[in-house]
Amino acid sequence: MSATEIKSPRSAVAKVGSNRIAPQYRRNGSSKGNFEMLAWLFMRLSGVVLVVLIFGHLFVNLLVGDGIHAIDFGFVAGKWADPFWQIWDLAMLWLAMLHGTNGVRTIINDYAEKDATRLWLKIVLYAATTVIIILGTLVIFTFDPCPVVNGVQLPGGFCPVP
Repeated sequence: MSATEIKSPRSAVAKVGSNRIAPQYRRNGSSKGNFEMLAWLFMRLSGVVLVVLIFGHLFVNLLVGDGIHAIDFGFVAGKWADPFWQIWDLAMLWLAMLHGTNGVRTIINDYAEKDATRLWLKIVLYAATTVIIILGTLVIFTFDPCPVVNGVQLPGGFCPVP
């Protein structure tokens, strides 16, 4: 290979013919369908939606009211008392996790050379993603700022006194 020649990447697509301008390619094995195209499209769309969600989140938390000095347990409790903010934060959690998981999946596919290594890395990735999405969703929807334990309300300066 000469100094100006670029080595072909690993691919399931083999070049047919010697047309340098527009080479033709032939697939070896079965096609994966449209999954990779849909994953690529998801990354673009979710990225745009995430930009809106994240900047909205930052604006409300850092610029409205007292800014960063107002963020405490009571601020989050008041925010999550409104279903709008629960859905907003849930969408941000789900999209961020799925967007990141898809990106890491692509990196694993690009750099893990052995099939077994690729398989186990993806299993760990998908398991971690599932656990974080489930736990995050449970926290958002089961959050109780004024819990009662054994008939006694736990102390908090923002909870009404019975």
